[in-house]
Amino acid sequence: EDIVGTHAGMGTHDVLRVGFSATGSHDIVPIDRCPILDPALDGALEAAWALAEALKPTGKPLDIQATATHNGLDIDVRGSGPLPPARVAALSRLAEQHRLARLTRHGELVLMRNAPTVTMGTAQVTLPPGSVLQATVQGEETLARLVLERTAKAKHVADLFCGVGPFALRLAARARVTAMDNDAGSIAALQKAAGCPGLKPIKAEARDLFRRPLMPAELRDIDAVVFDPPRQGAQAQAKQLAASKVPVIVAVSCNVTTFARDMRLLIDGGYKLETVVPVDQFRHTPHVELVARLAR
Repeated sequence: EDIVGTHAGMGTHDVLRVGFSATGSHDIVPIDRCPILDPALDGALEAAWALAEALKPTGKPLDIQATATHNGLDIDVRGSGPLPPARVAALSRLAEQHRLARLTRHGELVLMRNAPTVTMGTAQVTLPPGSVLQATVQGEETLARLVLERTAKAKHVADLFCGVGPFALRLAARARVTAMDNDAGSIAALQKAAGCPGLKPIKAEARDLFRRPLMPAELRDIDAVVFDPPRQGAQAQAKQLAASKVPVIVAVSCNVTTFARDMRLLIDGGYKLETVVPVDQFRHTPHVELVARLAR
């Protein structure tokens, strides 16, 4: 499920630009091909240009996310604002022309030719629109392997900020899983995929862990916690984990700064930071993913 996020906007002299943001800025570097793009995303840039051309009259900057699935490209367009029926119909024709699996706008369906599905462990997951996944299949599999290795003896694992279940669905091959995320669409997709034969029970619940973190009393029966928050980290949840008696915590992060802050909270709470492994899945960028194991 390799992903590419493109942007579109108007440059000087009303010239349409579609491409990637320049380093550390919102300036768009227009491109019509990318020599390092995963072959599974073939056609994504052409579709992005066509969609941007169709939405050019709105005059608004666009975010265009394309995900490679088993059934073709899944594209979500954001930033256009409300559109008249004729414009939506034009987008639908473009989705058919470019043979997209699905096209959504702000998460609302424009056209679906095939349900966009990906494989996670042994389960098939039908993605909600605009799903947040790892950047590459290899990156996801590497992170999942590290998580599985670091929770090897756990019988009951809490997967926090679980998304559609890239960790939960693999962990459930050998352990009972409680999975939580604030995105109801992701939880619904995980609940559906959890019915795959051979998996242990997965209890998936929509919960805002920033405002309602899992409390120590709710963690009493948990052998290991895995958390993989967005870039802002998991400060509120880390504070409650620091006050808990969970034997093992595995932290996954794409932001070194918030990772260090959350680790400080856990260490001050009595946890020992045993290992930290960097995973360089964002090639040609300074970003890195981290997987850490802490234990009491």
